[in-house]
Amino acid sequence: MAELRPPIESGAPDPMPYMHPVMVKNYGKWAFHSHPKPGVLYHRAESGDEIWTVKAGTARQMDHYTIRELADIADQYADGYVRFTARSNIEYMVADGSKVEPLIKALSEKGYPIGGTANSVSMIAHTQGFLHCDIPGTDASGVVKALMDELYDDFVKCEMPNRVKLSTSCCEINCGGQADIAIIVQHTKPPKINHDLVANVCERPSVVARCPVAAIRPALVNGKPSLEVDEKKCICCGACYPPCPPMQINDPEHSKIAIWVGGKNSNARSKPTFHKLVANGLPNRAPRWPEVAEVVKKILATYKEDGKPWERMIDWIDRIGWPAFFEKTGLPFTKYHIDNWRGGRYNLNASAHIRF
Repeated sequence: MAELRPPIESGAPDPMPYMHPVMVKNYGKWAFHSHPKPGVLYHRAESGDEIWTVKAGTARQMDHYTIRELADIADQYADGYVRFTARSNIEYMVADGSKVEPLIKALSEKGYPIGGTANSVSMIAHTQGFLHCDIPGTDASGVVKALMDELYDDFVKCEMPNRVKLSTSCCEINCGGQADIAIIVQHTKPPKINHDLVANVCERPSVVARCPVAAIRPALVNGKPSLEVDEKKCICCGACYPPCPPMQINDPEHSKIAIWVGGKNSNARSKPTFHKLVANGLPNRAPRWPEVAEVVKKILATYKEDGKPWERMIDWIDRIGWPAFFEKTGLPFTKYHIDNWRGGRYNLNASAHIRF
């Protein structure tokens, strides 16, 4: 094993001490991999060593009883090594193929679904929600729980044309995500300012600088230093709320949810793409968000039926065209779906495939 690098105050820690010994021994020397069944990955190294990975779905926020339960399963049925993915799934690594089925059985009996690999619907990448963020317009963790309950079969089965990555966001500016389907909250009204509190709570120059469209400026209201918003410029992004809570933008009626599709980060088979708006103004209705679930399931069902093998969602849309996408999914097309932002021409030059 390579010499451990010295500790630093920031950045990712050295992963080697936490890896399965077989992974450390064969780091960068894997010769073959396959997908035996949903939720199970197999890797064989040049040395002949083998390792199986079993992926199970978990919640983003877990109490210590759940963590202990998952750790006990690792000690009893696996080799004692686990890792968490970016989408909050837990992966168990075992060097003995005979341990795979008992491990799956133990996880299933405790209620942890096995899946999320290959051409399945992945666990939703999401933000912390109300528990651990200062700006959420909705609880992304709640949306994820409600939606994954509806998509359980698509997580444990590999029946999609290709993998489907989903993401959710509590707000429009921090963790919007880039995925085949992204669920993002949208504020539709400018912030309401409590002028009595601004001077005591907010550092006004920082709030003015935070606005991406220069819609906020200092003001004197009722003889007190405060702020005002040019509502013609305001894009309702919510960037002003974290540094200045008296500029409340969350609204039980006017904070809605939008759905975007076609995002892709990888270079595999086609260039990376930005996702595009396909549904907006959906009610932010906890605790089950039924309108959001209905639209997402409709999109997935259409893609599953009409997509060709290996087509990611944007590849399928590019083949049939956006008019056919709206026709097949039954989603209404409005003027708000037209992307007429001229600055996008420069942002789209991020692709490794094309320059214009």
